[in-house]
Amino acid sequence: MKVNQLKAGAALSYISMGLGYVVSIIYTPIMLRLLGQSEYGLYNLVAAVVAYLGVLNFGFGSAYMRYYSRYKVQADKEKIATLNGMFLIIFSILGLIAVFAGTILALNTEAIFGSELTSTELSRAKILMMILVINLAISFPNIVFTAHITANERFIFQKLVQMIKIVVNPFVVLPVLLMGYGSVGMVVMTTALNISIEIINAIYCIKKLKMRFSFRKFDFKLMREMTVFSSYIFINLVIDQINWNVDKFILGRFHGTISVAIYGLAAQLNTYYLSLSTAISSVFIPRVHRLVASADNNDELAKLFTRIGRIQFIILSLILTGLIFFGRPFINMWAGNNYDGSYPVVLLLAIPVTIPLIQNIGIEIQRAKNMHQFPTWVYLFIAIINVIITIPLAKMYGEVGAAIGTATALIIGNGFIMNWYNHVKVGLDMRYFWKQILSFLPALVLPILVGILINKMFNLYNILSFLGFGIIYVIIFCTSMWLLGMNQYEKDLIGKPIRRVVGRVFKWDN
Repeated sequence: MKVNQLKAGAALSYISMGLGYVVSIIYTPIMLRLLGQSEYGLYNLVAAVVAYLGVLNFGFGSAYMRYYSRYKVQADKEKIATLNGMFLIIFSILGLIAVFAGTILALNTEAIFGSELTSTELSRAKILMMILVINLAISFPNIVFTAHITANERFIFQKLVQMIKIVVNPFVVLPVLLMGYGSVGMVVMTTALNISIEIINAIYCIKKLKMRFSFRKFDFKLMREMTVFSSYIFINLVIDQINWNVDKFILGRFHGTISVAIYGLAAQLNTYYLSLSTAISSVFIPRVHRLVASADNNDELAKLFTRIGRIQFIILSLILTGLIFFGRPFINMWAGNNYDGSYPVVLLLAIPVTIPLIQNIGIEIQRAKNMHQFPTWVYLFIAIINVIITIPLAKMYGEVGAAIGTATALIIGNGFIMNWYNHVKVGLDMRYFWKQILSFLPALVLPILVGILINKMFNLYNILSFLGFGIIYVIIFCTSMWLLGMNQYEKDLIGKPIRRVVGRVFKWDN
């Protein structure tokens, strides 16, 4: 059953993402035009600041996974109930702290955002910030429920709820945008939808998974142990916020909301790219913790690490090369030619982040082994360097300069230092990993040549040409990858389900 949950969870992740992309392709252009570039930039700017309050969860979600897995192996139901109770109390308190901190930020928007914003934008920013803070604070107690669902590998339910949220979101947001309520109406409806989803998660855990809470004994010894464990994850959360949100804040102060809007659209596309990788690795998180808790076999972990990384690379290389060859006409036709500047920004973000994306299960291996301390300090140092170099680059070159700062930090931290650490300290065979990844290079030659020829010879700013040549490119890429890149295991992941479906169809016909 667990294997089915893993396979179904991974499949539903991609169905959910595909559905999300379809919805986004239809919904985002309408939303951008109804909001206007300036207000879209304002929303991105405020959301980037509020996102920093998200670090107040202190990484306890990952700590829950670690200790739940430990008690599950021991079949200790009493400790699991105590763990659930502790986490519900902790996250509820953290939610209240987030409201307090967010209120202080909302009352000081002028000092935070600087002089580039108009008085109207500053006034709207206060309202947006308070609503987004409430949304964030309410989500904190729900972390224990989402973590419990993941720990129990109930991926089918999790992904189905996510799909429902994706589909419903435009239907609740677009009416308020059409009525002229702008970004304020948008975040109100989004908050209402998020609360509904959180209630569904809680009911599922309590009714279906029989989740129990014990508040009688607060285990302070366990709390201290979890705090030490989570402190480094907390620093990682801060680092992620710096790397992915500080650029918007800097651009807002020096160039205003239009610049933030251009960068924000590129960041949104990059977020979709990130989600393609995490959809696979997320369903293997419980397995990693079980492997470490039961045996801690580096050979098994390295094989799992490489197997996941290869699958991630196949998918990401298709998307990345497609973005390189078709990204600019897509952005211009989809969002409008006033967002043309988003194209170089998204490339500067997506290309270097590919390295950590095909290795992101390694982060969970580090956490399961409690070896995430050194990488945390390295990432923190790199994030600080990112801020230092981004400020002058953003001043001089705007959105592109800000993206260059982030790209530099990603290459140094994830491209060099983390590969060394995973190989030497964590015990993952990175030479074997990169040998396996580089074996894909022959399969990429033909698609890249075809992509270059298409760009030189044809006008992709026509929707029919764009779609036609896009389909041709995907077919050539997949054929080349199948013949020259994929191993038998990867081919079976695709071939076996197809053969099974075909077999059932023919049996049905008979």
